[in-house]
Amino acid sequence: MQVNEDLKRFERVVGGEVVFANFRHAGGRLLITHVEAPKPLRGMGEAARLMQEIADHARATRQAVTPLCGYAVAWFRRHPDFADLLA
Repeated sequence: MQVNEDLKRFERVVGGEVVFANFRHAGGRLLITHVEAPKPLRGMGEAARLMQEIADHARATRQAVTPLCGYAVAWFRRHPDFADLLA
């Protein structure tokens, strides 16, 4: 996973395609505003892998996460072991 500060997004490059999650910081929290995988990668779990990396990053850097995007909200519901990150 790479952090693209210019575009304010986390990125994973897979086969030349970019899976990304837009973010912003507010009140000491990491807000995930949009997650997207390009059409050729949809349904392959690449967005889920990116979310896992974001959650691991947030835990390592002690950041609370607020998922605003429907996909990010659903990912956290499916992964209650990361509920401690939610704010």
